[in-house]
Amino acid sequence: MQVTEKYIDSLLNQGENSGVEFKSADVRVESLAKEIVAFANTSGGTVLLGVDDDSTISGLLPDKNYEEWVMNIARNNIIPAIQLDYSEHEKNRKTIAIINVPKGKDKPYQANDNKFYLRVGSTNRVATINELLRLFQESGAFHYDITSVDGSSPKALNFFKLSGYFGAYKIDFDNLPDTEKITLLQNADILNEESSCTVAGMLIFGINPQQYIPFARISFAHYKSPEISSDLLNKKNIGGGLSEQIDNTVALIANSIPEPSEIVGTKRKSSVAKYPVKVFRELIVNACCHRNYSILGSAIRVFLFSDRLEVISPGKLPNTVSIEKLKAGVSYAANPVIVKFMENLNYIDKLGRGLPMVWQEAVKLNKKVIFEEIGQEFKVTLQL
Repeated sequence: MQVTEKYIDSLLNQGENSGVEFKSADVRVESLAKEIVAFANTSGGTVLLGVDDDSTISGLLPDKNYEEWVMNIARNNIIPAIQLDYSEHEKNRKTIAIINVPKGKDKPYQANDNKFYLRVGSTNRVATINELLRLFQESGAFHYDITSVDGSSPKALNFFKLSGYFGAYKIDFDNLPDTEKITLLQNADILNEESSCTVAGMLIFGINPQQYIPFARISFAHYKSPEISSDLLNKKNIGGGLSEQIDNTVALIANSIPEPSEIVGTKRKSSVAKYPVKVFRELIVNACCHRNYSILGSAIRVFLFSDRLEVISPGKLPNTVSIEKLKAGVSYAANPVIVKFMENLNYIDKLGRGLPMVWQEAVKLNKKVIFEEIGQEFKVTLQL
């Protein structure tokens, strides 16, 4: 990125915040490493070196190679090492350094004190256990959908569903001895070694998943206007297994969108081109399969307005996936066991064609579709 005078002024004028930090030239190694780690573990940011906390430009010391010093910190004081963008500039007849820290691709990062820091507002703090868990999920080093559901047992599973699922693979599940059933369910990652249900097993085959994972549901709201208002036409909390959640939500969306029509001859025909149902289905499937189920108390939210559909799912994109990569068909599996089951049930494929298809269908209708990360959520806005 080209650093201009205007860009430097904008950084100085906004002061320290979630994406900007000022450090004087005599900053300690440990302090700068902590700032870099916090930015890398969050959304990236910029450190202005040679600037005091009150935005006063104090400048760099003339007898020190700051670029080499900063790069050594990035290599030796941060685990894993991180690549930074460093440049020096003249401002008010003094030299300052601008260190751009990218959103890390190898999260979580830690400083030499073995702590994992996050950027919150203009300060840094140590990540909590749940926040650290999310960082490991984003890196792909840990998958929450394989963890066990507290208090669950095989009795929480719908054996009729299981029979149908395994029947497609020529396995007579109903007539297997109980011990073989348990072994099969463990090998399929539906149960763990202690015979508790996994998160994936519960969400796909559970009798009542919300009894154990109450936030694993979809909240649907249909408004008459373009904004959240009192003109609420319909509101539902949609539970059950993921297949039921998907089917019921897609049906709600399709049935709630008005279809302008006109009489042509003796028949009524649609007067406006509309999205095929597969577009709505893909958005809901994507939300259910890739949301972060470790974020407690947060459901998938679907808002239908007069001019757009919004689908908001808890959790950020994995480290290596960007919005542009999604449009190009780069697929990811935040919940690989759930994805495996949903693929076998013909809800998805692994080719990454879903979201690009949504993009292409919107283009055909001269409509917009927006993919964005907002805090700890992923949001898709589809213009109607």
